[in-house]
Amino acid sequence: MGVQTTERAWQLRAACRGPHAKLFFPPATLERREDRQARERRAKAICAECPVRGPCLDYALAIREPHGIWGGLNEQERRALVDARVV
Repeated sequence: MGVQTTERAWQLRAACRGPHAKLFFPPATLERREDRQARERRAKAICAECPVRGPCLDYALAIREPHGIWGGLNEQERRALVDARVV
């Protein structure tokens, strides 16, 4: 098993895998604010039950992931967390 595969083995246990994975990223077309908020609430509810939420968030913060829900946080929430850690 390679280093990269081992480092991301947590992804295989992620609750976001499967048919509902599309909830975690915005659609290709324009999304109304209410629709985005509802989609994010559903995604975050899945994250709340996920056994690898911590490693997921750590990964997203480490690579500065600019899109989607990772570790239960959206883009703005992750950016605020990074900004707070820098100060």
